[in-house]
Amino acid sequence: MDLALLRTFVTVHRAGSFTRAAALLGLSQPAVTSQIRTLERQLGRPLFLRQARGVTPTTIGDELAHKAAPHLDALVEIAETGLEEDSSLRTLHLAGPPEFTAERALPALTELTGEDGQGFALRASFGTAEEVLEGLAAGHHDLAISTVRPRGALLSATALCDEEHVLVAAPPWAERIGSGTLHRTGPSVLEHIPVVEVHESLPFVARYWASVFDSRPVAPGTVIVPDLRAVLACVAAGAGLAVLPRYLCAGALERDDVVALHEPAVPPLRTYFLVVRTGTLAMPHIARAHEWLERAATGWC
Repeated sequence: MDLALLRTFVTVHRAGSFTRAAALLGLSQPAVTSQIRTLERQLGRPLFLRQARGVTPTTIGDELAHKAAPHLDALVEIAETGLEEDSSLRTLHLAGPPEFTAERALPALTELTGEDGQGFALRASFGTAEEVLEGLAAGHHDLAISTVRPRGALLSATALCDEEHVLVAAPPWAERIGSGTLHRTGPSVLEHIPVVEVHESLPFVARYWASVFDSRPVAPGTVIVPDLRAVLACVAAGAGLAVLPRYLCAGALERDDVVALHEPAVPPLRTYFLVVRTGTLAMPHIARAHEWLERAATGWC
């Protein structure tokens, strides 16, 4: 049986779409369709059920993928290991949210870009969870960091770390509220304080209010900036309150640039996932970066 046909079949099985598989393989959609039909004729059985949006594997298709995929991934690993000696051939394309990627992932991965014979070139891009997962699925990235666990067989996710969220404001605002007032009266005492957020929908504040106070925030966003580091700078300057990841504002808290307005017994958490296209961990530079980030993340939580 032609290995090229099997490779195309496994890619379609993981992608759930002839169109997406064609993009990943660098082929035209008619070429992918033709290869799958050829394989189906050789086996004498249908491998996929065509639907309005994508394809669904038949029972035979699932069985073949289960048997063939590990061996194809092993062949890729053998081929890629032979290239590892020449680091100039390897470039890792990483995508993720701007703040976490800049503050956590990139400083960790730059240790792997040195001239130790096993390094690689690094390219990074930022985006929302939806953007980075779509880019990964389309083959634009090798590795993605996302706050959303992807569905389907094309992408594989590993929980990386949990991010604690903290309700903060500049010291003058904390003094106006008074120590312990928030615990006694609830979030109503915060209604007169301006809100600093990354989007008009107040994603961080709304999530915090729902989790901690079982309510919705009343005050609209006063300052909206699409970067959490800018949110922190505005809060430290006295613009109002915000909900921020603890890792991002830990230094400001230590310096008393900002103050935690509330310390709930169970703080809100958000999980980050490390995501790859299924099968690509057979490629040494992706596997090494994946393992390195997992190891580094043990000290982030």
